[in-house]
Amino acid sequence: MRSAEIIERINALPKMRVRLMEVCGTHTMAIARAGLKRLLPEGVELVSGPGCPVCVTPPELMDAALELASRPGVTVASYGDMLRVPGSRRGDDLAHRRARGGSVELVYSPMDAVELAKKHPEREVVFLGVGFETTAPGTAASALAAREQGVKNYSVFTMLRLVEPALRALIGSEGFDVQGFLCPGHVAVITGAEHFRFLPGEYGLPAVVAGFEPEDILLSVYELLRMLADGKPGLVNEYSRAVSPGGNALAHKHVLVAEDNALNAEVITAILNIHDATCEVAANGEEAVAKFGMSAPGTFDMIFMDVQMPVMNGHDAARAIRTMDRPDAGTIPIIAMTANAFAEDERQALACGMNAHVAKPIDVHALGRVVAKLS
Repeated sequence: MRSAEIIERINALPKMRVRLMEVCGTHTMAIARAGLKRLLPEGVELVSGPGCPVCVTPPELMDAALELASRPGVTVASYGDMLRVPGSRRGDDLAHRRARGGSVELVYSPMDAVELAKKHPEREVVFLGVGFETTAPGTAASALAAREQGVKNYSVFTMLRLVEPALRALIGSEGFDVQGFLCPGHVAVITGAEHFRFLPGEYGLPAVVAGFEPEDILLSVYELLRMLADGKPGLVNEYSRAVSPGGNALAHKHVLVAEDNALNAEVITAILNIHDATCEVAANGEEAVAKFGMSAPGTFDMIFMDVQMPVMNGHDAARAIRTMDRPDAGTIPIIAMTANAFAEDERQALACGMNAHVAKPIDVHALGRVVAKLS
């Protein structure tokens, strides 16, 4: 549906004076970039919520990070949006500490911080692990990667937060005046849309899980206004193309991981563990075939298969599994995992009996969507 059509629908609703909150900082940026506020009728106000680390980092934690930045021999690695987050003392932030000689480096990902530690073995590099459910896997993976690579001068100062407690604290705060929530779609990819059921269920506040295109946001605003006009607060999943009701399709799965690279295997194991899944690792295709063959039917829920492995490659291993005389040989989902992401690679994976193809490095969201589709 085009933006103009959605605006027509919004304007057709009864006039009301309401304040709606977008929880996610990415929504805030998308709203500003597309100029959506000026498209809404008078009386409909969009306000920003606790959707960024800046909003939910307690001053005492920032004080500790600032103290680290001033320690001799310590480098604090941080995302750029944390530079101006103040501690308990007015005007004291990472930018000022750096200006006064503190060692503060900006990074775009936790793995950049690991690389920084490798380049400066004489310094202790401390990564500020901030964010919500979506950033936790990458932060954990960086710690595992540092351990695997023998990087002993890397550590994480975790300041990770969950969205639900932040929203509950906001709703319970003095002067709270919001009538509906645009809920973060990327968090809901992990948690599931039902994670936000508490908003209408416990507080009588309508909630919509929203995507990030302008049309997504406008349609979500329409749904909130419609529920308010009807007097029936509920939960709507507008971002259903990416978000399932239960989320985290990996939860409780037992996965056979065929991966010859020890670091890659450890990263995949960490991703699975973080998402409440378990796994067994095979170092090559032959070992994967043997592990599957010796297991009882139904032991494994799916197989993550590297393609380029010694002894037996992933294509041959998939063929061998599909020809086994057991009830789950033809039905167990096999997902190819390879750095080769061309259409021909995907075609070859499907031709040998695999069900899907995921490119490396692993995108957790993309993997979750594939797993959900195959489950």
